[in-house]
Parts: sequence; structure tokens; C-alpha cells
Amino acid sequence: MTRRNHARESGHRDGSTFSRRGFMGKAGILGAGLAIGPSIASARAGETQGSSSRSGEIATEGKNGMKTRKLGELEVSEMGAGAMSISANYGPPADIDQGIKVLREAHDRGVSFFDTAEVYGPYTSEELVGQALAPIRDEVRIATKFGFDIEAGGTLNSRPDRIKRVVEESLKRLRTDRIDLYYQHRVDPDVPIEDVAGAVKELIAEGKVLHFGLSEASARTIRRAHAVQPVTAIQTEYSLMERDPEKNGVLAICEELGIGFVPWGPVGMGYLTGDMNGRTKFDSETDLRATFDRFSPENMAANMPVVDLLRRIGESENATPSQVALVWLLAQKPWIVPIPGTRNLKHLHENLGALHVRLSPKDLREIDTAFAEVEVHGGRMNDAQMQMVDQ
Repeated sequence: MTRRNHARESGHRDGSTFSRRGFMGKAGILGAGLAIGPSIASARAGETQGSSSRSGEIATEGKNGMKTRKLGELEVSEMGAGAMSISANYGPPADIDQGIKVLREAHDRGVSFFDTAEVYGPYTSEELVGQALAPIRDEVRIATKFGFDIEAGGTLNSRPDRIKRVVEESLKRLRTDRIDLYYQHRVDPDVPIEDVAGAVKELIAEGKVLHFGLSEASARTIRRAHAVQPVTAIQTEYSLMERDPEKNGVLAICEELGIGFVPWGPVGMGYLTGDMNGRTKFDSETDLRATFDRFSPENMAANMPVVDLLRRIGESENATPSQVALVWLLAQKPWIVPIPGTRNLKHLHENLGALHVRLSPKDLREIDTAFAEVEVHGGRMNDAQMQMVDQ
């Protein structure tokens, strides 16, 4: 299909111009893509039409009984798949054949929403997603991100001329003629968000991009961008143990403006799986969590009550802690679409198994009541990453 037919998705950094450690230390891009956002629904052939256009409303059942949700008017599977952790950030990259196998298995089990970014790898995650999804391109929605000057070592750069250049490079790596959802990865304080939104608006008019998103943006920035080009999705870390979007106005403005929300880190960057404890070690060369205060041995040990809570709730439903964490997220709003990421088929099946777990309103109240008594130890990212979060 051509562009004119469309006018209207749990690091390392390998690159020739900078070292892995240097880039991790300078930019430390996580975000958007762990796993775990609305605008104008595409009317192109092959896109499932929902029974409602209201943001977030569960619309239809797709492949293998997978329900769908609406991010604005972009219809996607109710759970997506993040590709970051296959190629970056949480240890050495997986073998490409393994990565392809995981992404295609996700699709076979009903996932239609896949998330990546140019900076993951860098570049290798987009290449993986492109290779894995090219044969089924019209059956999936692909989200990717711009906003880091990789050649300059990972500084922020969202100048309109750069956006228009790097989108062509992403399209090539993704083996596609359009990007379903194009996020600004981090807000660039040196470029007015209106200019960023205007540049993406032009790409939408050209059919190269279908929907606009923002990652780690404040409520004020979201409102300003939305006034220029409707924002389809916001991507921010959100999980049972990371509740900032509830407090800083981001979830509220998404609800007000009809914008979908895509939580990255929906299982606490792997912590809420229950597979980690104070003795867990992270490779400082390839795993960003080694630099995060929340993943220090002391704080991981101190945060075990959060996992114990999920484990206790899950016992009655024969569910794992990560499944309970994902069900809790899905229950918060009908326009929330988590994107857990994994390179492991067993973990993929576990994540998708959450969709068959039913928690009662009593269970959900019990989780919130018990969590209110729990203190979360350690900040969500290190200082370098948090300096790039739009406050």
C-alpha cells in the first residue's frame, strides 16, 4: 500500500559514534517501550472498525478472541508488546531469530500493537520489528519514537527538520510506508512543543504518520501540543508501584481530552514479576536498572511487600504477581493499554495470560487499600533520566 492511500506497540547502546557505557550514562533512554496511548482512526483497508468511537471503549474482539481498546480513535489490542527489552536496556540483545519468534508469537496470540523506538539499540529494535512484522504489516499497528540525536551521543533534538529526516530512516528500518503512532520520546525544552506538533501534523498530512503521541510529557505540554495536532496517546511509566500519573495530572488530562494512555514498565521494569529480590544483580554495561536507586539491593529487599501483596491476591485466582499487576492496570481506565516487553516466550504467554484473570471489585479495593499502607523505596529512574522527564 502506498503512502497516498494513507494520507489523512521490561540497555545497551551499540553505535559507531559513541560507546555503550557513555551513551547509557548520558542519555539513558528507557521509557516508552517496555512493555508498556488517540487521534483519527484510519479508514484504510484492513483496519478493524470498532463498535464505538469513544476513547478507550472496548470495541471488538480481534484475533484469537483478543479484545481491543481505543486510543482516541486508534484501535489496538487491549494489551500490546514492547520490543525494547529484546534489543536494548535490560541486558545484552537477544538473538534476532529469537526476537522475531517472540514478536510473531505475540501476533499469533492476538497482539496487534507493537512498540519500539529509533534509540533502542540504537536502531536495531526498529530493524527487528520491521523484519518480524513486514509479512503481516496490514494486521498490526506500529508505534515508534523520535527525539534523541543519536549521532551526538543521545542529546535531545526535536527540531522539525530533524523529525522530518529521521522519520524517513525509521520508515526504512520498519519496512513500511507509514507509522501508525509516532511519539516524541522526550520533550525537548529547546523546541516549542507547538513546533513539534506542527511537524508531525505535516507528516500526518503526507500519510507517513497516522497518529501523534508524546512520552513522559507533563499535563501542560500535552494540552499545548493537542491544540496544534490532536494527541492520540501518552506513554509514561505507570504500574502499581509507580503512581505518578495519578498525581501529576497526566491521567486526568488524558481523560479530559480523550487521549489514550500506554504505560511502559507495567510490571515495574520486571520487579513485579516476583523473580527479583535483594540478591539480584544487574550488568552495569548493558542494564540501565543497575543505575536506578529502586533497583539497589537494599531497596529491592525493602519493596518486597508490594510483590507479596500481588502474590497474595493472585493465589485465589491461580495468577502470578505480574498477571495481577497487569490486570490492575487494565482495570484503572478503559483507555489504558499496557505494553509489557519480553524476549522470552514463557514470559510472553504469562503476560497474555493476564487477560484471562478476573479480579473482582473487592479484589481491586483490597489491592488499593493494602498498597496505601506500603512505602515504595527508591526513585523511578536515575538523575540523568529524570532530568529528561517533563515535569
